[in-house]
Amino acid sequence: MGFARACSVALVGVEGVVVEVQADLEPGVAAFTLVGLPDKSLTESRDRVRAAVVNSGAEWPQKKLTVGLSPASVPKGGSGFDLAVACAVLGASERVDARAIADLVLIGELGLDGRVRPVRGVLPAVLAAAEAGYRQVVVPEQTAGEAALVPGISVLGVRSLRQLIAVLNDEPVPAEEPPSDGPDPMLAGLMLPGTGVGTGLAAGPHGHPDLADVAGQHLARTALEIAAAGGHHLLLSGPPGAGKTMLAERLAGVLPPLTRRESLEVTAVHSVAGMLPPGQPLVRSAPYCAPHHSATMPALVGGGNGLPRPGAVSLAHRGVLFLDEAPEFTVKALDALRQPLESGHVVIARSGGVVRLPARFLMVLAANPCPCGRHSAQGGGCECPPAVIRRYQARLSGPLLDRVDLRVRVDPVHRADLMGQGGRGESSTTVADRVQQARRRAADRLCDTPWTVNSEIPGHELRTRWPIEPGALTGPERDMERGLLTARGLDRVLRVAWTVADLAGRDRPEPQDVDLALELRTGVPRGAAVPTGGGPR
Repeated sequence: MGFARACSVALVGVEGVVVEVQADLEPGVAAFTLVGLPDKSLTESRDRVRAAVVNSGAEWPQKKLTVGLSPASVPKGGSGFDLAVACAVLGASERVDARAIADLVLIGELGLDGRVRPVRGVLPAVLAAAEAGYRQVVVPEQTAGEAALVPGISVLGVRSLRQLIAVLNDEPVPAEEPPSDGPDPMLAGLMLPGTGVGTGLAAGPHGHPDLADVAGQHLARTALEIAAAGGHHLLLSGPPGAGKTMLAERLAGVLPPLTRRESLEVTAVHSVAGMLPPGQPLVRSAPYCAPHHSATMPALVGGGNGLPRPGAVSLAHRGVLFLDEAPEFTVKALDALRQPLESGHVVIARSGGVVRLPARFLMVLAANPCPCGRHSAQGGGCECPPAVIRRYQARLSGPLLDRVDLRVRVDPVHRADLMGQGGRGESSTTVADRVQQARRRAADRLCDTPWTVNSEIPGHELRTRWPIEPGALTGPERDMERGLLTARGLDRVLRVAWTVADLAGRDRPEPQDVDLALELRTGVPRGAAVPTGGGPR
């Protein structure tokens, strides 16, 4: 009778749970039983592991074999347990030293020929192992760079089970054939089909598009800069062809680079979702996610069969979520965004368990004024009935819009601006420098708090801990008394005013900063000066 154990990790959303893989051999009819709440793909690992062990030159034990996955109450799925199951079986049959694998965390899928194939979610799995106190992990060679991002972890990247057996037995490591010059079929499991441009990491080889390509639209450019500096959500409304999509596509290019902690968070989400490009183990820039308006509620907030998977709000974590043609989304899907907009995460309950996914993103909505898009446009010739226009605009509910700090009307571009007669606008690099300076001012002010940008500060804290110029809130208070502004709206105006002051280099907001914030909130001109060359002054 033989017994051995190894460790692997089960992913629940983007969080991992260390699983002990136990193998027990007893005399009896040869059989392989796998217990511990495995799903279909994990149950099939019995055949993969048996073939991989035999083809790696080891003898398969002809005894009654039971493999248990503990804790048994945690649902387990995927092919990432193959390597741990194989090593536990080899340890129980004394092909390898059982003590050498007892404290190893092994993650990887096995091919029938014994090659170790990469799997998704290696980074969050290794993070979970590190938090549990483990210090040695074995992963496929292709994902060793991703696993090495976790500090304090010794990573061994292997190409085949044969190599791992040799390492564990202190034998000469056999040479494996390197990948051919063509596409590596071993990388096929890292990215899901259809997870390319526009679904998460949209920046191409030339980076994000330049803001200087946008002609005119001075107020919208100012709102874009304020949104990036303070993390404020933005609504762009206007007729087709005015430049709403161009502006939104350039927002991610003016956001500051991700910090080390933020990079790990974003990389973990994209690794689980199968969207981490091979050869790019760490995401360093803000992601940009633009789902189609036919996206369902699970596609936006996360879901699917069994345990939920990350949706668009999680793929846009620490970046930009752009909803073009926002009124064309289903009302149910749009209203599902209200909770993550406030909390920065989404909690999804399913019969298989409850998953908490990160979702702190900057939302940009783009909307036409009516179904034909020509309502209120000069010479537009809109023929939509008033009831149709009201119904179309009501698809963006009041509670959702109340969480949007900036609402800007994007009018058609003038001929002079389009032909360059009004001068070329500032580049993304210039605007990004001002945004980083504003964020540094906010970070210095918030250094002893759990918040990093103005949009995260609770209203009570903002009103009591950081007072503004006396009398600066006269306009917002008057609108609140008239019912034109809610209590949440007043707090959001105050947050935007602080961001305007940070961009202008002021220690606290002045009346003109509040006026600009209120104008961007309500769309009603307040006499605030909007510069033509850049951000607030």
